[in-house]
Amino acid sequence: MKKIIVSIIALAVFTVSCDDFIEKEERGTQTLENYFQTAQECENYTNELTRRLLITNDWYTLLAPRLVSETATDDAWMGNTGQDSGAFRPCAQYLVTPDNMGAMNSIYTAHFYTIQSANIGLEKMALSPISDSQKNQYMGESLFARAYCYYELVNLFGGVPLYTKSLGTGDLNLQRSSAADVYAQIEADLKDAAAKLESAPVARNGRINKWAAYALLARVTLFQEKWADAKLYSNKVITEGPFQLESDFLNIWNVNNHNGVESILEAQSSSVQDKNLGSMLPTFSGARGEDKKNFPSNDAADVIDGWGWCMPTSDLENAYLSENDVIRRRSTITKWGEAAYGDEVLNPTHKFSLNDNKSGRICRKYYIPIATRRALDKKDGHLPLNVPLIRLAEMYLTRAEANYHTGGDALADINIIRARVQLTPKTGISGPTLLKQIYKERRLELAFEGLRLFDIRREKDPTTGRPVIESLMGPNGTFVQYNLNSTDPYETTNTRESQDKGINFSPAKNLLWPIPQLEIDLSGGLITQNPGY
Repeated sequence: MKKIIVSIIALAVFTVSCDDFIEKEERGTQTLENYFQTAQECENYTNELTRRLLITNDWYTLLAPRLVSETATDDAWMGNTGQDSGAFRPCAQYLVTPDNMGAMNSIYTAHFYTIQSANIGLEKMALSPISDSQKNQYMGESLFARAYCYYELVNLFGGVPLYTKSLGTGDLNLQRSSAADVYAQIEADLKDAAAKLESAPVARNGRINKWAAYALLARVTLFQEKWADAKLYSNKVITEGPFQLESDFLNIWNVNNHNGVESILEAQSSSVQDKNLGSMLPTFSGARGEDKKNFPSNDAADVIDGWGWCMPTSDLENAYLSENDVIRRRSTITKWGEAAYGDEVLNPTHKFSLNDNKSGRICRKYYIPIATRRALDKKDGHLPLNVPLIRLAEMYLTRAEANYHTGGDALADINIIRARVQLTPKTGISGPTLLKQIYKERRLELAFEGLRLFDIRREKDPTTGRPVIESLMGPNGTFVQYNLNSTDPYETTNTRESQDKGINFSPAKNLLWPIPQLEIDLSGGLITQNPGY
């Protein structure tokens, strides 16, 4: 840990003195001691923390590990069978070791850079000669950024080194804190953030506000089975916040509906042609092997050269079919040769390379419509797809699960979500059947939005009391057995990605990923490894 913390400090010092990082009025040589003197400087610093947290235009640092987490679930294959899968394979196939973690290494390092930078900013802004309202806004956003980093770290790796002050060379002896302590700090940061952001404007696209803090509080308390708190915070966002469900589910990921009425927090994107501000997600997970001849226009302007990672499973598609859930299925999955939902005229038979696609399916949520493609002279690095990180529907599902455990009306909440996609209400179900339905609604509603791995690790099978992932994965897991006996015409004919997905899962270790071995080595053994690795 010693070298990594030194490098974090070096990066933080560098970033607050680099012309490429912050536009500033020159006052001689700037250092950490004289930088945070104006509201603009504090805002720019805070903006950079948020950008690092929500970064969309860098395919590797955060996007790759977040997609890797999807491919470790029953929702997604690695998908790309035409290129080396080294970044995905260790976690996706449960072959991960501390020395071979693929892309999962990068999120560990990146988040600690951001945490150290947040600590520096919080300390300096507290002493800055700006107004109290400005301090509250920028410090509130910084607290949220630190909390979100720790939220992802604790769910991926368990207890990690916890620190809330900037580190110097005399502080290089951090050991792992317990997961409970990390969660306690996350909650404290989010409550402080919400209080500081109480008077900050809400309608600031891409900026963190108090509702994002309350919504993340709802999520992290749910994950800890603090049912009363999860109900409190989710209900607060639902009943007091300025949000409402989109009337059209497809509109949530619409390139022409950024920061819509349902969105609580979105990673921003832009198609501005002289800067690379677009999202890499549509490229990273776009259909691989598109060809102009497969579009009615026969025009190369309609083609995006997708990389084809993180492709939907037929098991996920079957979950939609079992509910006759046409709207969410077509808004989430496009099967080879099927019209792109909402883009049927210009893309009536979306085709791509089946030789390079494990499942013959792509994620519709990540799709760029043909009209938008045609409007762009530059595509790679310029695709305008915002990425929702927290939205109102999740709050309804959080309240439903909390209500289930506290004797409230869980059915009412899931039926609100079902009504939006024109499904009949569920009635007359209770007990384990109701809990499983809540889990299922979360899967169908939030697929490919970064929660499935965390959910199946934390959700308890009401029959066994064990984490749901244990019933899905491993040699006897229902998802593994489904794939081994599948007759799906796409998945079973492209075996360059193994059909026994999940068979190597072990509940003795794979409820968390390992701590990168490099971090253990650099700490001189102060940091310990997760069990089983």
